[in-house]
Amino acid sequence: MKRKMTVMDLAAVLSLVLISSLSLISTQEGLFQEDHPEKFCAWECMTFTLMWPGAYCVSWAKIHCKIPDYVKNWTIHGLWPMIKERVCCGCWPIFRSDLEELEPQLSLLWPTLISKKSNYTFWKEEWHKHGACAGCVEGMNAPAKYFQTALKLRSLYDIDGALHVAGINPSCNTSYQFDQLHSALAPGLGDLHVTQCVQDHKNRQVLVQVKIPMYKNFTLGCHRHHPTHREDSRESPPSPGHPCRHEEPIYYFPISHETPENPCG
Repeated sequence: MKRKMTVMDLAAVLSLVLISSLSLISTQEGLFQEDHPEKFCAWECMTFTLMWPGAYCVSWAKIHCKIPDYVKNWTIHGLWPMIKERVCCGCWPIFRSDLEELEPQLSLLWPTLISKKSNYTFWKEEWHKHGACAGCVEGMNAPAKYFQTALKLRSLYDIDGALHVAGINPSCNTSYQFDQLHSALAPGLGDLHVTQCVQDHKNRQVLVQVKIPMYKNFTLGCHRHHPTHREDSRESPPSPGHPCRHEEPIYYFPISHETPENPCG
């Protein structure tokens, strides 16, 4: 005959469950508190990368791109602490509710341009690859704070306005020299910013990204990148850009929502 579970039996079971739960929580906290600072928080510099949608898809023949109709300006590609690990701590989860209030702004200023990937999937990847490491810094120590900081930086670094004031506007026919671009952007982004280009099918050099190095306190100009660090290798897909060659003309293609891979024919 089976014995009925007594109150004491039930209490013992609940106690075991509680102990197991506390042990799991303690283990997870240990992973973050002990391993995370050593592996993921010992960084000085980060890169804030802005991307021009008019050129991002130009060199991606195998990836179907999309540019939402409402995207008409430079967008955020990422805010990346300079670390050598491939991804940051996976023990810091992100939930869609974390970004609910920011989603309208993020959709406008930090959208994915890959048709098979949702915006939230893209943001989730950015958090796990980069944001969890940025979380070591006060002001970015939560998913919402990290993305909010990136949005504030996007507002601060107005590449669209700086290029327009310098007479540099999207065109399929007009090209620019590297010195023109650098002179237009350096006053606002610092001398150590990096302009990146791609090659189109006609072998034209096309402006695609600008990388802005800064210290973890957001002061411009940090250049102490880890010697083995390559943030491009951790992007999905990897960045198509390379540093723009100074001796070649640089095109600044307009955005084409209909044919993003070939905006200028």
